[in-house]
Amino acid sequence: MSAAPLAGVLFDLDGTLVDTAPDLAHALNAARAAEDLPPLPLAQVRPHVSRGGRGLVEIGFDDATGPPAAQADRRRARLLAAYAEAVCVDSALFPGMAAMLAQLESAGVSWGIVTNKPLRFTTPLLDALSLSSRAAVVVCGDTLAQSKPDPAPVRHALAQAGLPAVDTLMIGDDPRDVQAGRAAGTRTAVAGWGYLGATPARADWGADHWFDDVSTMRVKLLNWL
Repeated sequence: MSAAPLAGVLFDLDGTLVDTAPDLAHALNAARAAEDLPPLPLAQVRPHVSRGGRGLVEIGFDDATGPPAAQADRRRARLLAAYAEAVCVDSALFPGMAAMLAQLESAGVSWGIVTNKPLRFTTPLLDALSLSSRAAVVVCGDTLAQSKPDPAPVRHALAQAGLPAVDTLMIGDDPRDVQAGRAAGTRTAVAGWGYLGATPARADWGADHWFDDVSTMRVKLLNWL
């Protein structure tokens, strides 16, 4: 991969920039409580957070045959309603990420967010974490008609922030992030601290880099600034 200086970094949100698992697990357990089901431990929910509301419903209401579509939709609606009421109670930047963002800003490197999370959840979360005014661009799951792994959201972010794809890093904790970044022409990296699910085969992701923790990423990015 080119060692050219880095012009920008695009982060996935959940599981990459921010640890949102505690609040999403709470929302899932609120949906379970509506059916008199006991809460699931955070450790059981955490690996599946990147799958979104539908994925959380699947693991939160385990049914080998799958529930009727209408029932699944009701459960997802309950989950999202609970989440809307408490988007940022225990959510926080991953350890070391605040320093990482400050380092990028100090070096004049733009950073932004490309997430499949809908705008109605993304905006209050970023506002609560005082990130909205700092990000050069925020592309949500419903900003465009397409979402990751389609490259359109990454391309849109690059255009909005005025970033050249070849000098921009797209980092996320889901194969869709890597697929979208590669198709858009960016450098790509995996956030190994994120919600990766079962132990993944690194070679299958096709990313340029795999960072096990934020401190490792900081050291690498410092060499590119």
